[in-house]
Amino acid sequence: MASAETTRAAQLLARTRDGVLLYGLTPPRGTTTPEQADAIAEAALARLRSVQVDGLILYDVDAEADRSSTPRPFSFMPMMDPSVFLDRHLAGWAGPVVVYRAVGKYTGDELGEWLSEADRDRVLTVLVGAASRREVVRTSLPEAYRRRAALSRPPRMGGIVIVERHADAGGEHERMLRKQDAGCEFFVSQVCYDLDHTRNLLSDYAYGCRDQGLDPRPVVLTLAPCGSMKTLEFMSWLGIDVPGWLRTEITRSGDPLTASYEQCVANARALIAFCRRLSLPFGVNVESLTNRKIEIDASIDLAREIRNLLG
Repeated sequence: MASAETTRAAQLLARTRDGVLLYGLTPPRGTTTPEQADAIAEAALARLRSVQVDGLILYDVDAEADRSSTPRPFSFMPMMDPSVFLDRHLAGWAGPVVVYRAVGKYTGDELGEWLSEADRDRVLTVLVGAASRREVVRTSLPEAYRRRAALSRPPRMGGIVIVERHADAGGEHERMLRKQDAGCEFFVSQVCYDLDHTRNLLSDYAYGCRDQGLDPRPVVLTLAPCGSMKTLEFMSWLGIDVPGWLRTEITRSGDPLTASYEQCVANARALIAFCRRLSLPFGVNVESLTNRKIEIDASIDLAREIRNLLG
């Protein structure tokens, strides 16, 4: 077993001092055949070869029926387990991988078993709690943290950070500090579109750490292009705040993808500079919120452009 200092997971976190680039993938549908899953994985890796990402994120999709009172814009389809997709179909990727776990889907024993067996050399995990207090769960986030803490060599763990919660109540940086105390070594944001709300959170977190004599943990900021009104509706359902002027541009423009893409690039440039000014370790994660080819292609272009911005 590689030591903590030389694992690929540890090296990824160490490189956040200068900024890392990740790309987020949603596993294929649960009904996908092994041959189809192999083809999907190879297509994704082929697109990414020209980008030189530092790591992948694999999402664990849940129905989140209690997230919103409005109907889900895209019908929920059960997806393949992200760890199964990684182990059986992503053999062409040798770098570090952040595997999400929607802990409410699993029993404590199931979660503990996966945490104890995960490849600690290159697998990191983000444990995700319920989307709302009303959601019925099999394991709560605090219980998942306790299960992980009881293991002798669990994978490196991160937590979710949601800019919108900070804009609404102003306490998301305090929640980050509590998660940090519970063992989170990095954070990954929901998709960010409101630049000022994002900078407010980063500033409050960085200075909150400084006030307590703590080293801030890396914050990975997620960006995703929006190419249609349907995607914009999905973003609203997910709770992603899009500034009114940009919402109008996306809604009224004859080319909504370009308006969205240009703002993602501007946000990336501003956030990279801001994190460096704060001496905050960071990363940028790019994803496509849908499986539409036009948005996937735009996300790859965006990742390539951010790679150049990071240097």
